[in-house]
Amino acid sequence: MRRRFLKYLLSSPLLLRGQVADPKEAVNVLDFEAAAQKALPPAHFGYMATGVDDDATLRANRQGFSKLYLRPRRLVDIRKVDTRTEVCGLPWDCPIALAPVGNMGAFHSDAELHVARAAKVRNVVQFLSTYTNTPIREVVEARGAPVWYQLYPQLKWDITERLVRMAEEAGSPAIALTVDTQAGRRAETQERFRVQDKRDCTVCHGPATRRDFYRRKAMFADMDKGVLGGVDQGMTWEQVRKLRKLTTRKLLIKGIETAEDARLCVENGLDGMVVSNHGGRASDAGRGTIECLPEVVDAVAGRATVLVDGGFRRGTDVFKALALGAKGVLVGRPYIWGVSAFGQPGVERVIEMLRGEFELVMKQCGVTSVAGITSAYIGRH
Repeated sequence: MRRRFLKYLLSSPLLLRGQVADPKEAVNVLDFEAAAQKALPPAHFGYMATGVDDDATLRANRQGFSKLYLRPRRLVDIRKVDTRTEVCGLPWDCPIALAPVGNMGAFHSDAELHVARAAKVRNVVQFLSTYTNTPIREVVEARGAPVWYQLYPQLKWDITERLVRMAEEAGSPAIALTVDTQAGRRAETQERFRVQDKRDCTVCHGPATRRDFYRRKAMFADMDKGVLGGVDQGMTWEQVRKLRKLTTRKLLIKGIETAEDARLCVENGLDGMVVSNHGGRASDAGRGTIECLPEVVDAVAGRATVLVDGGFRRGTDVFKALALGAKGVLVGRPYIWGVSAFGQPGVERVIEMLRGEFELVMKQCGVTSVAGITSAYIGRH
């Protein structure tokens, strides 16, 4: 009996997970998390892994998917499936995009370039953060196509305007304004990892000042670091309207969680929105984005594009979001795990696996096009 029990433990997926030494060995994207933790210093892994406070929202993002089930249809010709779609009127080869992640130099010295090259090979849309460590022109060159741009609003409007102009000059077809971090946060999990890190962090980071932070951010390379910094906690829809007038590019707001704000997005001329809680890093509200999605979709009523991020780890997760009315999903941590552990090949493998799982569940449910994924294919426990 004891021998059989030990044999079971040794074959347990919980023990096998994270033992991948090559991206091709991964069975699903979760295998990359332990590999990333092994590759990164504790403080850097903690920065990526953390939610806020008790991590309730972080957990809710994953738990929300378990409250939904699929309703497969049978006897459908599923020999060919088409994953192509349109987001804000722009073509996407599949409804999975790489979410913006700031400070990616903490995970790999050339992270953004590895991600861009992987996005090119796998033909997915890449969002680039305001706080990129690599100049946007270099990322675009590596991607071989313009990237979508995520905008953090700055305390000084002229700085925000310069960031928008740089994104426009780089050919970004869409800009997503992030609005869910103005209040600040308490990242307790990050702090717990940080105390395990015994390195002298000032060797890389320098003094803990705003100037040093912006010195490492490529979008601010030619700006006076002395005038940078600060969060505009007074930002309202007035600044959104001002931004709408500033650019003709597709404009989205990232960080919407309620029907009320979704309606205001439409009323203020936004092309779309991302249902997002910053991967559980915005507040400890305790509600997953997949649970927020239906009320946002209902409020928009087709008048703007709805995307969603937060906790996506499986092709079934993507399918469920589309069935609830999202036009696409943004994936963050999984590809960061991949680039942390293996660089470009890790990111490529993460994309490959998610796309493969998504195509598989389309066939399992008897759907051959993204447009055919409707609420009829989903139910609630």
